[in-house]
Amino acid sequence: MGKLQDKVAVITGGASGIGAATARLFVSEGAKVVLVDLNEEKGKAFESELKALNADALFVKANITSEEEVANIFTQTIEKFGKVDIVFNNAGIGRVHPTHELDYAEWRQTVNVDLDGVFLVAREAIREMLKAGGGAIVNTASMYGWVGSPGSAAYNAAKGGVVNLTRSLALEYAEQNIRVNALCPGFIDTPIIPEESKLALAAATPVKRLGKAEEMAKAVLFLASDDSSYMTGNSLTVDGGYTAQ
Repeated sequence: MGKLQDKVAVITGGASGIGAATARLFVSEGAKVVLVDLNEEKGKAFESELKALNADALFVKANITSEEEVANIFTQTIEKFGKVDIVFNNAGIGRVHPTHELDYAEWRQTVNVDLDGVFLVAREAIREMLKAGGGAIVNTASMYGWVGSPGSAAYNAAKGGVVNLTRSLALEYAEQNIRVNALCPGFIDTPIIPEESKLALAAATPVKRLGKAEEMAKAVLFLASDDSSYMTGNSLTVDGGYTAQ
């Protein structure tokens, strides 16, 4: 029996990076997974890959900034699997731009995806979990939800918002058996980081390397499973020591 045996897990940003690594780990622990992503080609290919391993998987194309599309994620999940036990609220974007050159449209897009989208997915998840009697939500924040970074004003603001949104939801729904925690990754070797930046980011990290998506997946598994049954409202920072400096 796996740690997530027969659990149904929705993973946004599930077609690549940390989301895909988490989906693979969840499946290995017995979960049924719903992969949510804007990239339909990657999403369908990954769904097929998991099904070839005899996993229960469903791909749903969705923009997490759309209320209608977020609602559809959960409609399809319930139609396919009948319930939602876990949500890994992971989709996000990031960009570096001097603040005095930052267009308001760029600010809004970053906050819209990285904070508003997290809210919309969490709200819909909570509606289903209240019907089911509980569940676990893991929001992807960032170490930059705790410390600042030049040129990342919108991202810092959004991820700081995710950290405190996580606390708020955890307190609000603790008595309804819904746990809400956040993962705060450091610099992770995923497609979101340009190749030309990787050496410098590794050098800035005390352990002198980038994190791996699989390492983040193990932290998500901990937060989503009964291994963390007495944890809620927490933000788990997995950053190679960066925020300890």
